[in-house]
Amino acid sequence: MTESMTEAIASRHSVRSYREKQLPHQLIQSLQDEIDACNAAGHLHIQLVTNEPQAFSGMLAHYGNFKGVTNYIALIGADAQDLQERCGYYGERLVLKAQMLGLNTCWVAMTFSKGNAKKHLQLSGNEKIACVLALGYGAVQGEPHRSKPLSALFHSETEAPDWVLNGMNAVLLAPTAMNQQKFLFDYSNQTVSCKSLGGPYSSIDLGIVEYQFEAGSGHQIVSF
Repeated sequence: MTESMTEAIASRHSVRSYREKQLPHQLIQSLQDEIDACNAAGHLHIQLVTNEPQAFSGMLAHYGNFKGVTNYIALIGADAQDLQERCGYYGERLVLKAQMLGLNTCWVAMTFSKGNAKKHLQLSGNEKIACVLALGYGAVQGEPHRSKPLSALFHSETEAPDWVLNGMNAVLLAPTAMNQQKFLFDYSNQTVSCKSLGGPYSSIDLGIVEYQFEAGSGHQIVSF
């Protein structure tokens, strides 16, 4: 039974330990269709790798407490100033799609073998791997992360309508690097915008929360 977008936003948590269960062909095709759509819309070269344990078999993965990861999505694109933000945005779209399909995920920036992953990827020209998404059937479903209060992440001079608050409630549930939540949303003139407050991987985080807001609110924001 697939989850709705609202259910996926609420139930999705980072998972680092996975069961030895292969992804069915039909599910892989559903993911690939979504990846193709993200690549076209985001001018990216995102790639799905299945049944490949080497990228998560070394000391880095051990340090990151990853177990049983044999599937991952590599977020790839040509080097550009906004590459990480776009990878965050479309990566979170894929994270929620995976959750809706009954899978678990985890954002991974450092604790995987980029060298081993590259052996199974096609990179050309000045393309770079921004990060990867561990993917599969979780041994557990993960735990909710602690969040800053809404007042620390959102500013508005007037009372925000329900759609804005729905979006911000989704943002509170969004994953960010080290759970830092270094971003600020602003509502003015019936428009929502978001900016990064700096920090490690903050550009990826910015893209993640931008998509999470749009998925939760049903409205677009001022972005890239």
